[in-house]
Amino acid sequence: MPAFQFCPLLSLLLLGCSSTVPVMEESSPGLSGDSGSPSSPPQGPGPPLRSKRSWVWNQFFVIEEYAGPEPVLIGRLHTDVDPGEGRAKYILTGEGAGSVFVIDEKSGNIHVTKSLDREEKEEYVLLAQAVDKLTLRPLEPPSQFIIKVQDINDNPPVFLHPPYRASVPEMSNVGTSVIQVTATDADDPTYGNSARLVYTVLEGQPYFSVDPQTGVIRTAIPNMDRETQDEFLVVIQAKDMGGHVGGLSGSTTVTISLIDVNDNPPKFPQSLYQFTVMEDTAPGSVIGRLRAHDPDIGENAVMSYTILDGDAGDTFIVMSDSAGQDGILKVQKPLDFETRRSFTFRVEVMNTVIDPQYIRRGPFKDVTTVRVTVGDVNESPLFSQNPYTLSVLENQPAGTLVGVVQAHDPDLQSNSISYSIEPLSNPEELFTINPEDGTLRTSVFLDRENKKEHSITVTASETDSPSQVSRVGVLIQVLDINDNPPTLAEIYKPHVCDNAQAGQVIQTVRVKDADIENGVFHIQSPSATSDGNFTLQDNKDGSASLLVKHSGFWKSQRDIFLVPIEIKDNGDPPLSSTDTLTVSLCHCEAGGAVLTCQMTTGSATGLSTPALLAILACAFSLLALVSLFYLQRRHKPSPLSLCEDEDIRENIITYDDEGGGEQDTQAFDMSALQPPQTGLSGGFFHPPRMDVLPRVPHHPAPRSPQTAPVDVQRFLALRLREAERDPVAPPYDSIQVYGFEGGGSSAGSLSSLTSSSGGLGEEELIGEDIWEWGPHFRTLAEIYGAKRRHSTAEE
Repeated sequence: MPAFQFCPLLSLLLLGCSSTVPVMEESSPGLSGDSGSPSSPPQGPGPPLRSKRSWVWNQFFVIEEYAGPEPVLIGRLHTDVDPGEGRAKYILTGEGAGSVFVIDEKSGNIHVTKSLDREEKEEYVLLAQAVDKLTLRPLEPPSQFIIKVQDINDNPPVFLHPPYRASVPEMSNVGTSVIQVTATDADDPTYGNSARLVYTVLEGQPYFSVDPQTGVIRTAIPNMDRETQDEFLVVIQAKDMGGHVGGLSGSTTVTISLIDVNDNPPKFPQSLYQFTVMEDTAPGSVIGRLRAHDPDIGENAVMSYTILDGDAGDTFIVMSDSAGQDGILKVQKPLDFETRRSFTFRVEVMNTVIDPQYIRRGPFKDVTTVRVTVGDVNESPLFSQNPYTLSVLENQPAGTLVGVVQAHDPDLQSNSISYSIEPLSNPEELFTINPEDGTLRTSVFLDRENKKEHSITVTASETDSPSQVSRVGVLIQVLDINDNPPTLAEIYKPHVCDNAQAGQVIQTVRVKDADIENGVFHIQSPSATSDGNFTLQDNKDGSASLLVKHSGFWKSQRDIFLVPIEIKDNGDPPLSSTDTLTVSLCHCEAGGAVLTCQMTTGSATGLSTPALLAILACAFSLLALVSLFYLQRRHKPSPLSLCEDEDIRENIITYDDEGGGEQDTQAFDMSALQPPQTGLSGGFFHPPRMDVLPRVPHHPAPRSPQTAPVDVQRFLALRLREAERDPVAPPYDSIQVYGFEGGGSSAGSLSSLTSSSGGLGEEELIGEDIWEWGPHFRTLAEIYGAKRRHSTAEE
């Protein structure tokens, strides 16, 4: 029968023993021997017998982290097929075979060669087989077995997410949960107590406790005050082996902060605050700060300030700053030292957020007293009104009283006041003021129709302190009197049709008055001067209607009708004026459309003498201006050269044609030198061009007949002057063809074309005559080879 054989020394290290072999035989893998082997039972009639396996494996255990000086024997393999002759060879394959586990081929002893760690690998699956040593034929089928690594407590607990931070409201009840910390142990939780952890508090007592099984941290005492201590450092330990001696442990730190609650009311550190402010402090200015103390933080420390009572009234105001900590005291109304020198009032501070849970710790407010002292300053004079509105009648003589402005020194030691008008506000010096009493008077006549209101600025300064100056605006209204008669609102041009019917309205006129009236006017046509053809009807609203009195105007021999109008206002005294409407007679269609009409220019009122004089002055001025302009144009000198002309063309034309002589006029196109046709040649805008042919026929000046003998030098100078003055002559290089070459003179022709080639005597004669022409023709005489007469005479 196959069995496991172990040496006595290792029987203590192996937990899987051969005593279980009979139980494991049916389920354990193994190799059965050959059918002809001696160990096989005989086959015979009857029920078949189950052949027994030659060897049976149990599960082996190896303690982790076991280390020794030599490989450790953990078991031995043996098969009954091996009769002990040394024919069997044992082979071990699988996980760790050859490296972690080795087997002796002859004896079948299995050794472990290194220390094993269960946290890295818990078990190894191996395959054992016995073969013939010579033929390597399997003696037994391969059999699988497992070697498990037995755990020992070699790993301490480790916390997952250190360090920890947590918070809990201050004043919390005992047992309030704060945070849960969790540790893990890499040891086997199913074997022994190596992974059973227990939590304890190392630091942080007596404020906090921890549940030993779950690791939940809770408050241990009531009424923890953040204002006393706002942060706690708690150290938690986790220990395995159920917390017994010899267990491994790990620790972590938990920082616990107390969350503020509104459990403290605000308090003023002082019962009385005193401030001093000058009386000229502008409203809205800050005069001081009040600060109450609240040990809470955040919104629990936000405070509001209020003036409760006292004599402050609405003179001062207190408000919280942007942070809600300080109370800012401001001036709300102007202060006056002479009226009141001090103010005393109470100020209350309270929290804006109150937690009902802690209302028993209240009241969450406090009160203090504030005293403000007003300081005296040297103030500027103070006017009795600001601004002043005065009035005066128009057309009053200079010196008429307008009104009085008054100012006083508000200081205790009152000084005298001096008054004046700012010059910029009274540029025309229409008003004057008495510097001692502030009486305003007119200095010229005022016309309401010219300007209805005048604004001036009056200054008041202290006599002993001129730098203390006050200013006030004075509006002076000019009151109206009835000094302008009413007139027609505009110039009317009425017309009447020749087919007009009696009672027909042909024109409605309106009345205007420069004075302030109530709009009531009396408009009528004087009966003594009435035309008799028209009727004027007063509409009682400042207008009147001109009506046709009778029909049949087509029979009239007149084209114009004059209708006098008398207008009277209701002023005191009443004023009136007269005017005349000029009505034109027109030929109209049946519907009233005008066909022909003798229109007029309006009413028949004539022009006044000043108007006529103004018109005559304008006419004479215009006539003098035109005459002056004409004389200036007449005496304007003509341009002496092309450089004075506006239209100058600086074009250089280069050409190399030599031309064919005097008669060759086609050698070069002179049109390239002519300016483009602008259409503005001559006239007022451009004077005549000197370099182009005029568009009008030119009549050359008559030339005086020449007498013989002729002075050639004078003749040429004359022709040159004529060419320069000729407006047709071009200013470019060209051959000047003279119409007269000196006929009748002793010199004859200068042209070499008509000279005879064989007349030597004539050539000499011509040369001799050239010498008589003067030094300007010396070069020409030398060309002919002539000699001077005095030289010939000497020879």
